[in-house]
Amino acid sequence: MSESFDENARVIERRWPMLYTRLMLEDSAAIHAELSEGLVSTLSIGGIQLTSRHDRVREARVQAASLPTSKAQLHVYGTGLGDLPNVLLERAELERLYIHILNGALFVLVLQLLDQRQWLDDPRVELLYAGDHTDIYTPFFALPSEMVLADDFNAKIRDRLVSEVHLSFNNRDFDPQSPLILQRLQDSLEVLLADDDVAQLFGTCAGQEIYVIGTGPSLEGHFEQLAAIREQTLRPLFICVDTAYRPLREHGVKPDLVVSIDQRISFRHLPFEASDGIPLVYLPMSDPQVLSAWKGKRYGGYSASPIYATLRQQHPRAELYVGGSVIHPAVDLAVKMGAGCITLFGADFAFPMNKTHAGWSDGDLGPAVSQARHWVRDGHGRRVRTQLNFRSYLCELERYIVGHPEVRFFNSSRAGAMIAGTQFNQEFVQ
Repeated sequence: MSESFDENARVIERRWPMLYTRLMLEDSAAIHAELSEGLVSTLSIGGIQLTSRHDRVREARVQAASLPTSKAQLHVYGTGLGDLPNVLLERAELERLYIHILNGALFVLVLQLLDQRQWLDDPRVELLYAGDHTDIYTPFFALPSEMVLADDFNAKIRDRLVSEVHLSFNNRDFDPQSPLILQRLQDSLEVLLADDDVAQLFGTCAGQEIYVIGTGPSLEGHFEQLAAIREQTLRPLFICVDTAYRPLREHGVKPDLVVSIDQRISFRHLPFEASDGIPLVYLPMSDPQVLSAWKGKRYGGYSASPIYATLRQQHPRAELYVGGSVIHPAVDLAVKMGAGCITLFGADFAFPMNKTHAGWSDGDLGPAVSQARHWVRDGHGRRVRTQLNFRSYLCELERYIVGHPEVRFFNSSRAGAMIAGTQFNQEFVQ
């Protein structure tokens, strides 16, 4: 170890002895870093610069400017080369600065190369591993390079940071004043006013077991078993998302309820011919032609989205939680109906078996598997490919589960993403 590391380590050992012990186990030799030089220099790991190579301090001041000066406590995710912590600690009003390590081995390497005592020794600083916590803290700044370089232990928090940072971008298509949105809501109004409020379903299944069925690839392994359970006299209630409806029917499974929220869902996804006796729960962004053709009973509702603000005032309906995917309102419906336990099917948030969805061809419902550039851990602890928005949907479902401790949540497969807060249903998971 270097002299720089010894001096840094003494501070860490004195202030955070348990953290020091963990850092001593990190393998900094596994980080293949190169010097990247410009007006100044920085580290480059796999072509990713840790900081600016021209003016690190100016970069840190730009980053710091995005954080409110009125807050007594701030959070920084990633340690970088220590520039951002040092700049933030110039604020006299700052009482506590939490530095969350996103890559332990990388941090140890930095400790070997540069003196970090200026911020490490400041009594206002708390140093911790990001992955020791179940969620992110605000207000925060996440160093862009370390959101890419986060190690496996801290990957779950990395995913939540990325989801939060991308939130405004992801919501760009949901401008309440968009002419397309306003027209769709107007077109759907007649159907909405003719249908029942989804609130009529709430509380109708108190204590019951409910299956919530998504369209992840792992669903394909359960078609036969679900068809057999569906024929039993005493059985769980089946709630499926819109894109799972057609594959289920093709395999002899008739759902008890279908949930649809996406304006792009068409007759191809929700064929109406055999929909007699199957209630449809929807939001007003759904295609009014698809809604009108549905033969089963229909229940309308809203989400908390601003696009429904005017409708909520003029024509009150109950709300369902939406976190970007139709799986969220399907789960929320099950909870509000009174489910005592919920088993998730096809809630993979990933591309196991090198597929995107059950019952659909590669690319039919979104990007193809070949375009997947991200990963999550599956139920075996292995990496499985996914796309960025799927990780965001996973984060939001996990947050929802934490907020409903009265319901037991189960997963039917280890093939998809590991869902925090769920157990595996041993009836389906070998």
